Amino acid sequence: MFWAGWIGFGLVLAAILNAHPGMPVVNALYFGIGISGIAQLSAWSAAYSCRTAPLSKTPVWRLALTHLAAAALLTFAWVKLSVFLAHVMEDTAPGWRGTYEYVTFRMGLIFGAGIFYYLLSVAINYALIAQKESQKAQELVVESRMRAREAELSALKAQINPHFLYNSLNSISALTSIDPAKAREMCVSLADFMRMTLGMGQKGMIPLGEELRLLEKYCAIEKVRFGERLVLQEEVEEAAKKCLLPPLLLQPLFENAVVHGVAQMPEGGWIRLKAVRADGRMSLTVENSWDPEAGSSRRNGVGLKNVQRRLEARYGDAAQLQASADEGVFRVTMAFPAEEEVAK
Repeated sequence: MFWAGWIGFGLVLAAILNAHPGMPVVNALYFGIGISGIAQLSAWSAAYSCRTAPLSKTPVWRLALTHLAAAALLTFAWVKLSVFLAHVMEDTAPGWRGTYEYVTFRMGLIFGAGIFYYLLSVAINYALIAQKESQKAQELVVESRMRAREAELSALKAQINPHFLYNSLNSISALTSIDPAKAREMCVSLADFMRMTLGMGQKGMIPLGEELRLLEKYCAIEKVRFGERLVLQEEVEEAAKKCLLPPLLLQPLFENAVVHGVAQMPEGGWIRLKAVRADGRMSLTVENSWDPEAGSSRRNGVGLKNVQRRLEARYGDAAQLQASADEGVFRVTMAFPAEEEVAK
């Protein structure tokens, strides 16, 4: 903008000086661009005037008085300096004879052009200020939304461990009277699981590979209770293990599969996890066997709903989650943008 203003205004001044009868073209260009460079100082001082008299807080009369007075004073000083330079060049530089007369003859037009250029600079500065304020307001809106989403994610993540702990303690309580040894084993596995999740309070995202290690600990806890009745299957692509996802996103789905599927079937059941990465998307599917005729345990609203809300809070409309039941198989499929941790 600085160079465009300098050259553009210089060409306007050269055209004024070259108008018949006027300066030779070359002299007019040199002199016009030269005094245009000086005019940039007064034009760029308009930024200070604009900051001291913001549009939204300054009365119209004060805006007009401030900028017209500044335009007149600064342009008057600039014209006087231009006349002085013309006089010096005529006296000292060969080939510039008559420059003083050309400049003084066009002084009115040069003064008017200076006023217009200063006021144009005022308008541009106000436009830049408005653009910056608009951008700042948009950034504040985005930051506010991000903070709201982070707060929601933290609240949702905080629901998981107490819910899981409640179910686990119920299982341990049931095992205490039936098989104390298994109850102790389950306590140890639960302690290992809680220790692994302890450091995740500060993590917003973790690789799928780390999530799988957490699932192994969770499944070890449930294996103590169900033994061979619980069968686990994994179909996870290697490329998918590097993808990031919110911590403990899958654990509530596995917990639902156990509580509402495997636990309701006397012969037990299976849980299958599929993970595929393709076309910049991550697709996860959790399936489990279930008996439609068996009664379902009462739900407290965490589980599947929690997962859906966490996906919406993290990815917005870019994430999808679908749940379906068909021929003894309950299936939850989710898809969201594939992200990887940036190497440092």
